[in-house]
This record gives sequence, structure tokens and C-alpha cells, in this order.
Amino acid sequence: MSASGGTRAIVAALAANLAIAVAKFVAYLFSGSSSMLAESVHSLADSGNQGLLLLGGKKAKREATPQHPFGYGRERYIYAFLVSIVLFTVGGMFAIYEGIEKINHPHPIEAWYWPVGVLVFAIIAESFSFRTAIKESNEIRGKQTWTQFVRRAKAPELPVVLLEDLGALIGLVLALGGVGLALLTGNGVWDGIGTLCIGTLLIAIAIVLAAETKSLLLGEAAGLEEIEKIKTALVDGDVVTRVIHMRTLHLGPEELLVAAKIAVEGHDTATQVADAINAAEARIREAVPIARVIYLEPDIYRPEAAK
Repeated sequence: MSASGGTRAIVAALAANLAIAVAKFVAYLFSGSSSMLAESVHSLADSGNQGLLLLGGKKAKREATPQHPFGYGRERYIYAFLVSIVLFTVGGMFAIYEGIEKINHPHPIEAWYWPVGVLVFAIIAESFSFRTAIKESNEIRGKQTWTQFVRRAKAPELPVVLLEDLGALIGLVLALGGVGLALLTGNGVWDGIGTLCIGTLLIAIAIVLAAETKSLLLGEAAGLEEIEKIKTALVDGDVVTRVIHMRTLHLGPEELLVAAKIAVEGHDTATQVADAINAAEARIREAVPIARVIYLEPDIYRPEAAK
């Protein structure tokens, strides 16, 4: 993922959410709508989440140290995981609590034009943010479906922003529905039901984000396309005759570790093998530029050991 592309999407989402959070809270103060309060907390939580993503991106750029020889690329995964926790607790659980409270103690919505006007404004603003995230994602998504993109992306920022923006838009529609039904029926319970639906939606999105970022934190291999490129680059047909076995691991979204045992002929000299390894490393980096750390072990091919 282009770091600049991810940053653009995050900044667009941050700007939209800060403006929306203020507008929603003002609407809550004038109307007393629990949906508006839940949505204002939701937007505030989203703003904090975008701040976490920006902080993670900054920390990930630190140089490697003796204590962390492979660098800090996984900081981006850690902060993306924190986003899912914030979304679950601050956004989802608060909305669930507020929805139950409003259902148990309903009261009519006052100054209806405030929540309705703010929700329409928020839908427009979130749509622009969502459009930016879609545009940046399409540049790297290729032929993948959106589900495949979210599940397979090694850079967490764009999937996080996409899901947050999608959740925000659906949440706004739910809030508008809850407020609208409360106004039409004169029954504040509908406002509470809308709030409860928003909380359930946020928790579902948080669980998806947590599952995907947990997988990245545990360590994922390169994609199938990258693996095939690396295998092709390794074999020169002269000194390196085949790949016995290979492992890859993402040290960060844009940094890949490659470890492989390669087959050489028994009569090759140490100099020939060393030169072949250096050439193979150069070919790998040309084919897959994010392959930054490469370890190649020469061996004599034995079918029973090629596992």
C-alpha cells in the first residue's frame, strides 16, 4: 500500500469525523436524542482511531535497533488492533448502554430539526470520506473483491478506514431511522432502538477488525503472487537448480522476510555458490521490492528432505 495513499484516506476521515462529532453533540444538546449522543461518541471514537493510525504509521518509520533488529513495521498492526478495541468499547458498548437506557426511560425528541439536519450533513461528509477511502483502495485492490481486499491486505489502514466509514454511514441511516420513527410515532423508544442497532453494528465491525489485525500481528506470509515471483527469481537454472523449501513473513506492511533453502550442485565451488546467492537476492528484490530481509541456505537436493 502506498503510505501516502493511506495517509490521505486517514486525514480525510479524521477531518470529517471531527466536524461531524461536534455537530452531532450540539444536536444532542438541543434535541435530547440518544441516537445523536451515541453517534457523537461514535464519531469521537473514530477520530481517536484515525489519530492512532497516524501515530502507528509514524512510529513504524523508526530505524531498526540492536534490540529490534527487524525494525518497527508491526507498530502499524498494533495500533490498528487498538482501533478495534476502542471501537468496541468506546463506540459499541456505550451505544448499547445508551440504547437500553433510552428504551427503559424514553422521552420525546425536542427541536427535531437539529438531529435531522445534522444527520443529513453527516451523511454527506461521511460519503466524501468514504469516497476517498474507496479511491485510494482501488489503486491497489486490483481484481480482488472488497471482501478479499479487507481480508488479504497487509497494510491495515485502508481496510480500517473503509470499515469505519461504512459503519458510520450505516449508523447514520440507523440513527436517522430511529429519530424519524420517534418523531412520527411520538414514542422515544424508537430512538433507543436506533441507538441499540448502532451499538450492535459497531461491535460487529470491531470484531471483524480485531480478527483481521490479530492475524497480521501473529505474522502472515506473502501473497500467492509474491511467493511465485520469489520462487521464479530464486532459480537461475545454472547454480541454483530449485527451491527446496521457502518461508516468508511480513515484518510490516511494506517489509517482507524471505528464508529459503535452495538446491545447488555438489561440484559447485564456494565462490560460485556465494555469487549465485547474491545474484538470487538481487533478482528477488527486483521482482518483489518489499523483500528487504533475505536469508538463503544452499544445500544438495534430496527428495526425502524437501519438506
